[in-house]
This record gives sequence, structure tokens and C-alpha cells, in this order.
Amino acid sequence: MLRNLSELTVDEQGFVISAELVLVMTIAVLGMVVGLTAVRDSITQELNDVSNAFGAVNQSYNVNGLKKPMPYGGLHAFVSGFGFNDSSDDCDCKPIVYCEVNGKDDSSNGAPNEGNGW
Repeated sequence: MLRNLSELTVDEQGFVISAELVLVMTIAVLGMVVGLTAVRDSITQELNDVSNAFGAVNQSYNVNGLKKPMPYGGLHAFVSGFGFNDSSDDCDCKPIVYCEVNGKDDSSNGAPNEGNGW
């Protein structure tokens, strides 16, 4: 036992962690954590901007119908209007503001083959 202890005290092949090295490594790790936190915050901000851009897209559309009357009464041709109004979802960050795509409402009753009595 004494022999092992004397060999250990004379041994110079090991690495001794000094207080200076511990201090330098601590400062380096803290600096790295602060830098990675700044990178994390900027990436989160940019992804939030991208999600707001996707959430603000309004996919509403409206197409007016057309009627062509015959000269002496009756209907020559008819095309019904259609449309879709986008409503806000849970993932939308900003409320969707609706605007009139076409200023006139479709006054037709639908196509004749839809059972509207034409």
C-alpha cells in the first residue's frame, strides 16, 4: 500500500485539473449557452413570422353567374355562380378580414338541373 502511494506521488503522467482550467472551461460553457440561446430565440422568431404569413393567407373566391335571355322571353343560356369564403381557423394568428371580391350578389336561383323548377 505504501509502495502504491509513493508511486502515485512521483507519477507525472496524469492530467491535473487546475482551478484556472476549471474557470476557463466554465466561462466557455456559459458563453456557449448564451450564444445558443440567442440562436434559439432568432430561429423561433423567424418561424413565428413564417407561421403568421401562412395564417394571413385568405383563400376566399367568388364567381358571379351569367344569364342570357331570349329576345321574346325565356332563357337562352345560364351558368350558375359559385364561391368559397375562408373562415378563420385555430392556427390563424391574425383574424382574416373579409372583402368583397365581386361587388354584386348572385341573384340566380341555381342551374336548371339542380331541381329549381326551370
